Amino acid sequence: MPEFTGTFASKLPRSGTTIFTVMSALANECGAINLSQGFPNFPASTDLIDLVTKAMKAGYNQYAPMAGILPLREVIAEKMQDLYGAAYHPEKEITVTSGGTQAIYTAITCLVREGDEVVVFEPAYDCYVPAIELAGGVPVRVPLEYPDYGIDWELVKKKINSRTRIILINTPHNPTGTAWSREDMLELEKITSGTDMVVLSDEVYEHILFDGLKHESVCKYPGLAARSFIVFSFGKTYHTTGWKMGYCLAPEALMAEFRKCHQFIVFCSSAPVQVALAEYMKQKDKYLELPQFYQRKRDYFLKLLAGSEFTYKPASGSYFQLLNYEKISEEKDTDFAVRLTRESGVASIPVSVFYNHPDEARVLRFCFAKTDEILEQAAERLLSLKK
Repeated sequence: MPEFTGTFASKLPRSGTTIFTVMSALANECGAINLSQGFPNFPASTDLIDLVTKAMKAGYNQYAPMAGILPLREVIAEKMQDLYGAAYHPEKEITVTSGGTQAIYTAITCLVREGDEVVVFEPAYDCYVPAIELAGGVPVRVPLEYPDYGIDWELVKKKINSRTRIILINTPHNPTGTAWSREDMLELEKITSGTDMVVLSDEVYEHILFDGLKHESVCKYPGLAARSFIVFSFGKTYHTTGWKMGYCLAPEALMAEFRKCHQFIVFCSSAPVQVALAEYMKQKDKYLELPQFYQRKRDYFLKLLAGSEFTYKPASGSYFQLLNYEKISEEKDTDFAVRLTRESGVASIPVSVFYNHPDEARVLRFCFAKTDEILEQAAERLLSLKK
């Protein structure tokens, strides 16, 4: 291939390959157990797969409606009413997307203009800031500090101004495994009241909460629901991250703007998968049982690590557990994560990559959405680590 000799300025000069790709590639290279990238290594439901196959054989292989097939949007609306008491119009306020990341990108793209500010809580999932910058916006960072990663609402108030277009939140939170409380939502509702600010709420782990916690969706708070895009994921719920299927909810006026961009970004999402999900979602136990399913995995992973040199606070939600390694090494987390992969055969994610400011905490993120056998093998290797 001839070399390109022209000049251009990168729109994302500070961005390289995502840490998830980097660490997964390193895990493959070293034959390591991959607890870095957030995906289950166990199979999806055969019933769901059979429904997709059935839909394909029935001819649902062309473009779906731009906003998603209506039966799927209707069952989503039913779920929101049942779980959160929130009424969303299936035709006007729900759009099926090609994953949560696409929904987040689309919501940012449809609202943010050059110079607009978007408040981001860090550590932040790595797609947020690039999407803001691509839209010409300015990320305004609010740090969440180890070990509790609680929100400093006085600092948030200082960060917002007339240029604040969006406040972007994530609960349950990736990478920290924390969850927003009712008090947090009431604070957010209070500071956004009477303003033009929009909330973009990433709730892809809505069903994965532990120790009796309930998901505090923004849709439960009328003052927030009236100004919010809310993003959800079928992939996280049904162990099908590779299908890249999600959905976004918003009031009609916001959703109209969302769809203007959505139609030119992906137009629509997989038709046969939508048909299958519309049927599968009627089995409510499939998502209602997730807290117990993943809490067992979290508890088993931590039990296996008893006696190790790692310290931790059990995750409140998501399928990630943070482990502090300060008793083992004084290395930067990025260096230790690489060495852990190469020498011990366990891949993780260094939490500092989710920050834009120095993070002195020696913390790695591990995905426990794995079979017991894989968790046992990983824990055995982690137990052997000493200073």
